[in-house]
Amino acid sequence: MGDHLLRPALRRQRGRLTAGVALLCLHQAAEALVPVTIGVVIDRAVATSDTGALLLSLAALTLLFTVLSLAWRFGARFSNAAKEHEAHRARVRITERALDPRGQRSGLRDGELLSIAASDADRSAAAIRTAGSAAAACTALLVSATALIMVDPALGVGVLVGVPLVLMSLQRLAPLLTRRSEAQQAALAETSALAVDLVAGLRVLRGIGAQHHAAGRFAAASRGALTDTLRAATTKGLHLGLTSTVNGLLLAAVTGAAGWLALNGRITVGELVAVVGLAQFIAEPVQTLGWCVQSLATARASARRVAKVLQAAPAVRPGTASAPPPASERLVLTDLRYGTLTGLNLRILAGETVGILADDPRDAEALLAVLAGTAPREDYQGSVRIDAAPAESLRLAESRRIVLVEPHDVALFEGTLRDNLAAGTTADDDTLLEAIRVAAAEDVLHTDGLDQVLIERGANLSGGQRQRVALARAVVAAPPVLVLHDPTTAVDPVTEALIAERLTSARRASPQATVVVTSSPALLRAADRVLVLTGGRIRAEGTHDELVAAEPSYREAVLR
Repeated sequence: MGDHLLRPALRRQRGRLTAGVALLCLHQAAEALVPVTIGVVIDRAVATSDTGALLLSLAALTLLFTVLSLAWRFGARFSNAAKEHEAHRARVRITERALDPRGQRSGLRDGELLSIAASDADRSAAAIRTAGSAAAACTALLVSATALIMVDPALGVGVLVGVPLVLMSLQRLAPLLTRRSEAQQAALAETSALAVDLVAGLRVLRGIGAQHHAAGRFAAASRGALTDTLRAATTKGLHLGLTSTVNGLLLAAVTGAAGWLALNGRITVGELVAVVGLAQFIAEPVQTLGWCVQSLATARASARRVAKVLQAAPAVRPGTASAPPPASERLVLTDLRYGTLTGLNLRILAGETVGILADDPRDAEALLAVLAGTAPREDYQGSVRIDAAPAESLRLAESRRIVLVEPHDVALFEGTLRDNLAAGTTADDDTLLEAIRVAAAEDVLHTDGLDQVLIERGANLSGGQRQRVALARAVVAAPPVLVLHDPTTAVDPVTEALIAERLTSARRASPQATVVVTSSPALLRAADRVLVLTGGRIRAEGTHDELVAAEPSYREAVLR
């Protein structure tokens, strides 16, 4: 699967790659010619004491070093540009896929997606640079072997035969390198995802005293990642050690053979110097090819992980219909069976506020997934109708414009308060300030007003302030049906009662429907009717006061 990602990348970057490979090959060819040139200088200038030949040889060496220096500089620039462009493209595609409104079925968590976009995209794109390095190393070996053949055919043939044998022996470790690199990167991504989850929920963990259990989970995951990393490092170390050993044996063989030829008068002193220099130089391209095997194995492992995201099927397949005209029943769920829901029936009328008390949090999560359009249609039974039209027949943007689900987990972004509240709308400042009033979030406004800067995740706000900013943002969106999940759990009771009064008044005046999944007595008291969700279906219905009087379980759940 990863190879299908790498081959198109090489084709897309063929212009930069061709230029980079050509220049890097020129650099390596020039590098290989340096010891040859020095040998020629010794035989034709030093041994003969020819000053003119010496000056000419020095000029040739100067030109050779100029060529190899410039060729390396610009060749590396082209190769790195190709690699960086492809890495950027992969990161953008991963980000687009992660943010696709349809979702994706890769099964990866947010932290894992972040690790793939940040690390695996870069490692997979490194295959482009690896291709250039491999071609340059092969050029160096070819030029070196040709020079050795010109000195003595046996030496050249020995290199031409020995190097492929070295590469074949090194290649046998490549599949193991790929598997262990993939396992290492997967373990690191999983540990990163767990760290993101734990940091995001740190306050909650401290509140319930579960921080030690969470730390234990992270330590176990970290130990697993360490084990996989050490396995990969051991294999890479074995590969590197084998490369150095075989390379040293090849160097010793070539040097020893050249010394024997010189002692027997078959080659000159200059040729001996050239052979020894080439033998030492050959170590570099052989090691480069060994590194290329490692790098390509890592790139293939990363490419597989990138492909897992890019080729993941959409979680939901929306329809193509436009929004229907508003109906008196804005939202109707009939015999809904999904997750822990076992036949849920629900009607939401225009302008009304409905509270839902879910005994089991899993029931609430299943209901919210269906209403948010993140539950695949094939995974649930029953019908969901929005303004009398089947939800699955509508375009996703249309269904989510009509029914907006504001989850309990608040997501605020780095930027100004205005940016977070407007969130893609064209709302003016008066609308934003009114939404802040409805959410009882006036205390968030400081001297900078709507220009107040929020840092990442709104970490410079308290938990209650973040919840109220998120609620104000939902009010600004003004959807026909607004679904809120525990929107005030971090807010004090007095402010919570104020929010309940202002929110219901503002939404009824529109008229817009509001659904609040909560156990807050203040929010439930403000609702026109309250539904009790037990065992996956509605078991009781009435006003808050009626249910408090008639249902002991309800009274116990909501009265604090």
